[in-house]
Amino acid sequence: MKYTGSVIKYGDNVDTDVIIPARYLNTSVPSELAAHCMEDLDKTFVSRVKQGDIITAGQNFGCGSSREHAPIAIKASGVSLVIAKSFARIFYRNAINIGLAIVECPEAAEEIREGDTVEADLDNGVIRDLTTGKEYRTAPFPEFVQKIIENGGLIASIANGAVK
Repeated sequence: MKYTGSVIKYGDNVDTDVIIPARYLNTSVPSELAAHCMEDLDKTFVSRVKQGDIITAGQNFGCGSSREHAPIAIKASGVSLVIAKSFARIFYRNAINIGLAIVECPEAAEEIREGDTVEADLDNGVIRDLTTGKEYRTAPFPEFVQKIIENGGLIASIANGAVK
């Protein structure tokens, strides 16, 4: 699983209420959620995010409520990967369940800058900042997680027989 994209960077404790504000939880339509992704934290996010972009963030990304709307909004906005120092556990599992690739790599999350171009090979646990040439190591995704993400989430993976 390889991802390449431009980085949008956030800090610590980005909670689910700023990823997708509660006033938009009356829908679960991905495109509608994406239209409001990050708007209370970053009013420019929706207008500047591009397909394949990568979010880097500090500690405790996705803290707050356990709603699946948050990773759905991020994925539907075009973000292919989130790299953070750490994730709230329920957000981590929800992201995998909906097929959003996320990885903890504190050094990469700290050093990679807004606008850098990053390439991540999660089969081998390598993140490269193509802008600076710096390389970071992280744990590769286990095969079953790779299958879930490749199939677009846990439910799709089960329906396709990829995960049993």
